[in-house]
Amino acid sequence: MSVHNPDVKRITTRVIQELKSKGEKISALTAYDYSLARLVDAAGVEIILVGDSASNVMAGHETTLPITLDQMIYHATSVVRAVKRALVVVDLPFGSYQGNSTEALRSAIRIMKESGAHSVKMEGGLEVKESIIRVLSAGVPVMGHLGLTPQSIYKFGTYAVRAKEETEAQKLMEDAKMLEDIGCFGVVLEKIPATLTKQVSESLTIPTIGIGAGPDADGQILVLHDLLGINKEFKPRFLRRYADLHGIITEAIEHYVDDVKDREFPSKEEAY
Repeated sequence: MSVHNPDVKRITTRVIQELKSKGEKISALTAYDYSLARLVDAAGVEIILVGDSASNVMAGHETTLPITLDQMIYHATSVVRAVKRALVVVDLPFGSYQGNSTEALRSAIRIMKESGAHSVKMEGGLEVKESIIRVLSAGVPVMGHLGLTPQSIYKFGTYAVRAKEETEAQKLMEDAKMLEDIGCFGVVLEKIPATLTKQVSESLTIPTIGIGAGPDADGQILVLHDLLGINKEFKPRFLRRYADLHGIITEAIEHYVDDVKDREFPSKEEAY
């Protein structure tokens, strides 16, 4: 049973900030389509991320890099139509903001105007500061993303835990403080040591949302299809599967195929 507060009719960036101030954990999930977004929203999740992980989950790409801005807008539009309560955050995809701040602003405005989303997420720290400031200056709320940033996977060369060494950990701390100072309303911390997550979360007034970052972030996020057990191949330590839809869906389809082959579907009662 969901324990979300029914008195909050619409989650905003201000509500997210208030949750941190009260010490209440923030729940976040990804969604990419209308049908599942309706279920996620109704279940009480505060933040729905239309993630560039759609590149993997929905399109079958190996990385998040191939997905385009047009495709992100399509997914975001589908999600926004379904959502009545949650804050919808949309990833700016690779190549849509790193080049220069003008391009970043153009991309963010397209997402906000064409999809009706509430905010965008941008990966990186100091190296994308100018782009983030430009987007914020237009009144678009921005969530940051530090640690393992999947759009930089070819630079990292691995999906291993980030910021284990002191130099990288210090840079992450500085980047997180910079993101807060320039006006981001929150920051995702992905696959970093739990002790570092605790330090960052306690040092910031804006909320941290963790994925593979331990229990001390102000909130948690998972990819919906991983949580539901639709994707069986992805098995990181941080993932908890709350269902086995892979098995349920496969069994249901196999049952349907058998019924068709055996002439048991449709029955007389299912015909006009």
